[in-house]
Amino acid sequence: MQGSDLIDLGGQVAIVTGAGQNAGRATALELARHNAGGIAVNDFVAERAEAVAAEIRAMGVPAMAAPFDVTDLEAAKAANVAITAELGAATVLINNAGMAGPGGTIRPSQNFWEEDPSNWQRYLGTNLYGVYNCCFAFIPNMVEAKRGRIVTIVSDSGRVGEPKLAVYASAKAGAQGFVRSIAKELGRYNVTCNAVSLSSLMPDMSEEKLAEMMQSDHARNQMARYTIRRYGKSEDVAALVTFLCSNAAEWITGQTYPLNGGYAPSA
Repeated sequence: MQGSDLIDLGGQVAIVTGAGQNAGRATALELARHNAGGIAVNDFVAERAEAVAAEIRAMGVPAMAAPFDVTDLEAAKAANVAITAELGAATVLINNAGMAGPGGTIRPSQNFWEEDPSNWQRYLGTNLYGVYNCCFAFIPNMVEAKRGRIVTIVSDSGRVGEPKLAVYASAKAGAQGFVRSIAKELGRYNVTCNAVSLSSLMPDMSEEKLAEMMQSDHARNQMARYTIRRYGKSEDVAALVTFLCSNAAEWITGQTYPLNGGYAPSA
């Protein structure tokens, strides 16, 4: 396949965090389709990680489950050792894990000054420190190999601001700044670092419930802010991330790409 595929990963081993479901799963599968040398599937739920790894192995691509919480630096470092032993050193890192950490959900609720400060760490831990931890654990592989790709999933909340999600938005904005900085540090090693900024993705629910939700005033008001009037799909994310990891994107670094259907925030 190598040489005939524009979106070619050149046999690199990849780790995708938060890949047990949704966009992370779609990304892991898409990377496997484009000449990845192996895929490590991270999720904090081991069974989900193994299920996706099994799907990838069925495609004929080496894969393993790498269950750990990205907020735990020592766990990330241990995962790197295990991945290197089984698949080889990972030189592609997709920082996809996000939201409010294990089991958490994002729901705008209170003004910042009305929040319980004990909740801040849920957002900062996964969306900012999780990115730090995984980069710290896996970047040495890339420096040694003198090649690599880092793609971090961020949010339009961090690009344009989001009321009642100030801490989440600040964590995502911080991740964008971090990406731009390490891009400058890693360029000499042929490692690119970019971010993909998402708006709302298709909710994970049955077709019946989704059809009902799309008729709601909330969904209609949301869709009115999108030029392409639908929610994003996991496959949309997977396609852009895979391109940024490929040989075709070797001169793209330090950038944040909005993937949002032409989203425009309300005044």
